[in-house]
Amino acid sequence: MAKTRSIPPPSENVISIIGAGMRIMGDCDSAHTIRIEGTVEGTVRAKKGVVIGKSGRVTGDIHTADAKIAGSVKGVLMIESRLELEGTAVVDGEIKSARLKLDEGAMVNGTVAVGRQEPASKAPPASVPEETKKPGKNGSLFGSGQKRKVSA
Repeated sequence: MAKTRSIPPPSENVISIIGAGMRIMGDCDSAHTIRIEGTVEGTVRAKKGVVIGKSGRVTGDIHTADAKIAGSVKGVLMIESRLELEGTAVVDGEIKSARLKLDEGAMVNGTVAVGRQEPASKAPPASVPEETKKPGKNGSLFGSGQKRKVSA
């Protein structure tokens, strides 16, 4: 009687590891999670998550659902759900994330946008009616320029 071997289905918790001392020059794409302990020079895309260890370095953009960073990143971070920056993290660039956890000691040099971002095409144009743009008596757009009495 012949035995048949069945190949188990791939696990949902697949993690691709870029080990310490390893250097990748080019883009990294994964349907799961990527852990970086080495160096990546290129764009990192992971559907589930990106973890950058203390010795991990990324020079390029990161696109993922969740990220935990203890190393350094130079580029744009586009995080759909949650970004956690540990105390040893250094980020030089732009951060766009729905949620952010920033530990004491982490350094961010660049712009940070936290919260759900609506696509620019869906957002209504920010326009102010002409009648509200008229300046006050002193030329200010913020008020009449007159002092107000304060009752005690």
